[in-house]
Amino acid sequence: MNDSGRNILALDGPAGAGKSTVARRCAQALGVTMLDTGAMYRAVTIACLRAGVDLADAAACAGVGRSARIVLDQDGLVILDNSDVTAEIRTPEITGLVSTVSAHATVREIMVGHQRAWAEHHDGGVVEGRDIGTVVFPDARLKVFLVATSHERARRRLADENAAGRSVDLDDLIADIDRRDQIDSQRAASPLKPADDSVAIDTTGRNINDIVAQIVAAYQGRA
Repeated sequence: MNDSGRNILALDGPAGAGKSTVARRCAQALGVTMLDTGAMYRAVTIACLRAGVDLADAAACAGVGRSARIVLDQDGLVILDNSDVTAEIRTPEITGLVSTVSAHATVREIMVGHQRAWAEHHDGGVVEGRDIGTVVFPDARLKVFLVATSHERARRRLADENAAGRSVDLDDLIADIDRRDQIDSQRAASPLKPADDSVAIDTTGRNINDIVAQIVAAYQGRA
């Protein structure tokens, strides 16, 4: 293993598998910082919409992504060009569009550069996304791939949407999750897939404390 991944805990998996919650709890348990790479792609999607570019135009989206200033803090705050977009990145509109923007290889190349710079600045940490163990940090100390059934993931998202005051249909959420899975897993650039040496964990019906304890123990065991 080279130095790039010596202090990295990579958490990958599809939408709704529990990555953000698990990543935050693991970071707290380990006393390190965490990075939600999905929030970065969502912020770029907003930047592209604000710029009025065609989301299917890779070059245009990359141009926006290259100039966008995205800041994420440990409390979950997301700032895009001095504008707080923390709530906006989680809206159904952005959720439905982010896979289009994040599929562009040029956009991903820019974001991966930012992610590696973040890890170097923080001397590692917990990084969650869809290609962390396969592309961003292939030498991570520990790679975990979280999964859950489509129904379970949709149920979690339904709870989040209801908490935000939005009314959605469970069947629609399941269909949307399946659609995003297909886009993310079949894209040419950094497709969603587990690294060969990752630890697969099914979070369906499991207690969050047990999942975090399992991951933290595995990470510390590789020190």
